[in-house]
Amino acid sequence: MLLFTPGPTPVPQNVRNAMGQETMHHRTPEFEAIFEKTRKHLFNLLKTDEVVMLSSSGTGAMEAAVINLCHNTLLNVNSGKFGERFGKIAQANGLGSIEIKNEWDTPVDVEDILETLKNNPNIDAIAVQVSESAGGLRHPVEALAEEVKKINPDIMIIADGITAVGVERIDVGHIDCLIAGSQKALMLPPGLSILGLSNKAVEKIGSGKGYYLNLASEIKKQRQNTTAYTAATTLVIGLLEIFETIERDGGLEKLYDETSRRAKAVKAALETIGLHVYPKIPAPSMTTIDDVDASQIRTLLKENYGVNVAGGQDHLKGKIFRINQMGLISVYEMAWVVNSVELVLNEIGRRKYDGSANKIFNEIFFNLKTNS
Repeated sequence: MLLFTPGPTPVPQNVRNAMGQETMHHRTPEFEAIFEKTRKHLFNLLKTDEVVMLSSSGTGAMEAAVINLCHNTLLNVNSGKFGERFGKIAQANGLGSIEIKNEWDTPVDVEDILETLKNNPNIDAIAVQVSESAGGLRHPVEALAEEVKKINPDIMIIADGITAVGVERIDVGHIDCLIAGSQKALMLPPGLSILGLSNKAVEKIGSGKGYYLNLASEIKKQRQNTTAYTAATTLVIGLLEIFETIERDGGLEKLYDETSRRAKAVKAALETIGLHVYPKIPAPSMTTIDDVDASQIRTLLKENYGVNVAGGQDHLKGKIFRINQMGLISVYEMAWVVNSVELVLNEIGRRKYDGSANKIFNEIFFNLKTNS
């Protein structure tokens, strides 16, 4: 079965092998050496002033960011389940909460952010997804952050990059906290989350808030190549193997280039066979198709062609399917996915199979020139 859900993503065999070695104690020089190497790779990946690893899902990092960087009122952008979650986290922790809500295919308008700030002077942090995986949407996070900082450089910009880090180069020049998770483009099992922090964010954290999610405690310890509490040792070992695998395969820029070409090729291939891409601004992390036959297409892909893709949640349940683009994906596997979608459309009587999806995918991914 080919796993093409936008998280968890497949874990490469060499990474599973690395994580399958004897269990290592986290308070040892051997693990501290691994932790140090992994931190160096994370600085290179995130391009932030500080990095912190937490033994938690991505939601743990989201909550850590909110409670440590928002001391008054959080403005969250809700264009999906995960943008909505930021607001719920603020409310659960007794913080002020203001929300800008759009349909799940619609990116936030920067002007709406600026207008909301003018009308709500208590806002001291903004939370937004880089890639909102509920619908495969890309928000204009970098532009948003730049404009906000012109108005008030003290407002913290929290960017959920869980389905963006490792997919594309993110400009963190005006971002204070960039969040990543292990089970997406980093190609690991769930359970490890990462925060990249600006110096201004570290300053605002101060002595930190909370107990387990107190980022001040973690910053202090992780600068010493250890953790405040028990480290997710197996996942950190796997993360180091992932970084070394990416390096052997040509480095981050090659990964970003191939991910971008793959996303463009899949989008064009599926549009060629009559399907519609759901978000107005698609994120390169996944291709989301809205279709009246979405549930049937997903079922037949899995049962007849060994391809497992994700569906939708809430009001989009049964109305969309989402195909992962994150990680080190073999070209032949991706070609089979688009070919399988076309075969399914033939099965349900929507379109006669002629191989167009595979043809277009290959032409775009490999930049082939044709005279047709």
